[in-house]
Amino acid sequence: MVVTQQEIESRLWDAADELRVAMPEAQYSSVVFPLMFWKYLSDTWEHRHQEFLAENEGLAGLSVEEAREIEYRDYQSFDIPFIHPGTVQERRASWTSILGTITQPGLGQRVRASLQAIETANPDKFSRIFGSMTWASEEVLSGEVLAAVMQAMDRTPKMHEGNMSYDVLGGAYEYLLKRFSDGSGTRAGQFFTPREVVELIVEVLDPKGFESVYDPTCGSGGMLIASANLLKAHNKRGYTLKLYGQEAVPDTAGVARMNLFMHNLTQFQVEVGDTLKDPRLKNPDGSVAQFDVILANPPYSLKWKPWTDDPRALGGVAPQASADWAFVQHMIASMDPKKGRVGVVLPHGVLFRGGQEAAIRQRVLGDDLLEAVIGLPANLFYNTSIPTAILVFRARGTKDLERQDGVLFIDASKRFTKAKNRNILTDVDIADVVTAYNAKFDADGNPIDPGGEGGLAARFVPATEIVANEYDLNIGRYIKEAAAEQEDLGTLIDTYNIARAERQKTEARMLAVLAAAGIEGFDE
Repeated sequence: MVVTQQEIESRLWDAADELRVAMPEAQYSSVVFPLMFWKYLSDTWEHRHQEFLAENEGLAGLSVEEAREIEYRDYQSFDIPFIHPGTVQERRASWTSILGTITQPGLGQRVRASLQAIETANPDKFSRIFGSMTWASEEVLSGEVLAAVMQAMDRTPKMHEGNMSYDVLGGAYEYLLKRFSDGSGTRAGQFFTPREVVELIVEVLDPKGFESVYDPTCGSGGMLIASANLLKAHNKRGYTLKLYGQEAVPDTAGVARMNLFMHNLTQFQVEVGDTLKDPRLKNPDGSVAQFDVILANPPYSLKWKPWTDDPRALGGVAPQASADWAFVQHMIASMDPKKGRVGVVLPHGVLFRGGQEAAIRQRVLGDDLLEAVIGLPANLFYNTSIPTAILVFRARGTKDLERQDGVLFIDASKRFTKAKNRNILTDVDIADVVTAYNAKFDADGNPIDPGGEGGLAARFVPATEIVANEYDLNIGRYIKEAAAEQEDLGTLIDTYNIARAERQKTEARMLAVLAAAGIEGFDE
């Protein structure tokens, strides 16, 4: 049986749609992803169990313990244990087993017990992977709705490698992530970065086989998966990457881990915790661990408790009102000193804000760590409409010779296609940005081959010019097209202010005339 991508996506959405009577779409993911992953584990375990039985007919004389040892040594990579062992309620904690009880009271309790049993039986793989499971409570999700979701999801084809490829399975998971994000508005930004933005960062950083890749605010794990997918697209072995992440929200961390498993990426470590306050990936001496590739889309302008004494505070401590540069400092500290590189999406304010942030920029530029600033279009993201920029850093002394003592600026702010809820970058847009990033530049900092009509405005700016501008990295200072757009905006603001002043004068005259006529009661 050949399972199409469209078929499994349609069936899974039908299951999610059963939740419409119980909760807003923004909350669907907390229910659908654990159920989907449970079904995947159960289908996979049962498929391998049937293979074991078919290939070992001569083992009938073995004890239960001996047969189990052979099965888990040669066939199974995880355990689906029993719940309520030794009682009349004993049953395997599998999808099929519990599905057979959906007409009985307490379905949510049995589902929760099954998921917890799987976590407990596989602590190295699945500890806390299903999240808080608050939805399993009857007060949150009635047994009738939960049963309807499970019955609808059971109509999806069997989710195991004998029936569908991991590309199809992982693609279905990605489809749901995007569908939930499209329907949940700003909340989606907490765990989902648009895939074309992820692809652009990964293409720029160009991870190699066997390298380590780290996302300190990993959300649903999309950047880690995209790194492996890039190698696979280039006929290389994506599974050789060592993937690491940290996520502050436990349920979202669980989504990331399920996402990685369903893409057949098992060489990963995703930790739960606040990366700035409590970085969980450390060396034995307590310093933060270092990685070859670091990529992130951290929460923008997050209020935080500044460090008092932290070795990551390169150039100073970021202000309490915005942790943007604190995330950058953490990523810089996490770069491998020989080949580490960072790609991070941030709001434009990090490029020019003064005070403590200016002092940090001065140190970062003084150490020649910043390689490129790539201006992106507005309204790309689910959680904000503001324009953003990708900042690319390289470990000290590792820039190519022609990129040293300066910063490459690329303006891609007008390269987008309008979609239903937001703007998107096309494959052509991404390719053009990557071409500009990899271009050679003449003595004046202009690209030697700008790429014809499809080329983007780009310029390599020497450090001396940036210093003369007091470490201001505003793209409009260094690229004429961006500067012209800013001038146009300034003209519009001036025009508005003039019109507003004229309106206020006219209103004042009108109110004076009305008052003279004895007519009062108008708000000024």
